[in-house]
Amino acid sequence: MSHADDNQGTRRDFLYYATASAGVVVTGAAVWPLVNQMNPSADVLALASIRVDVSAVEPGTQLTILWQGKPVFIRSRNEEEIAEARAVSLDDLPDTNSENANLPDDALATDENRALTEDGVWLVQIGICTHLGCVPLGDRAGDFGGWFCPCHGSHYDSAGRIRKGPAPRNLDIPVASFIDETTIQLG
Repeated sequence: MSHADDNQGTRRDFLYYATASAGVVVTGAAVWPLVNQMNPSADVLALASIRVDVSAVEPGTQLTILWQGKPVFIRSRNEEEIAEARAVSLDDLPDTNSENANLPDDALATDENRALTEDGVWLVQIGICTHLGCVPLGDRAGDFGGWFCPCHGSHYDSAGRIRKGPAPRNLDIPVASFIDETTIQLG
């Protein structure tokens, strides 16, 4: 082998490596937008966690907000609603699971496990019927003084628990907490 063959081999190796490197860069540039489009959009990220001022919500009324494209019912329950909800036996419930994202999956559907606060005044739940995704009517509607889905006849009590109708589960409770006396953070 001559000295010229060694130089030729080195040049050839360089061309292979340069071409392979360019191919990797071009492939990465073509694939990155496809992978990046699967990330959540800026508007979704902005709604991942929101804060809601509840200072104007009077006892016995509710505020409905839109969070992550879903209605959320934030209700300030009066003493009558709390007493009704706490008097219900778990044996009377079709779904005995709390459906509360703030608690373990096996937590029972007692009113205490569904309310946001220990005194039971605040109830925060996703306002989507668990039957077919309709939005139930509130303001003490239905046979149990809570929410009523007129589309298929699901009745929820004042703790958002299914009591009658085709809905298989209680209304879902999202991750929520008070960050001060008048502000609830969702997410």
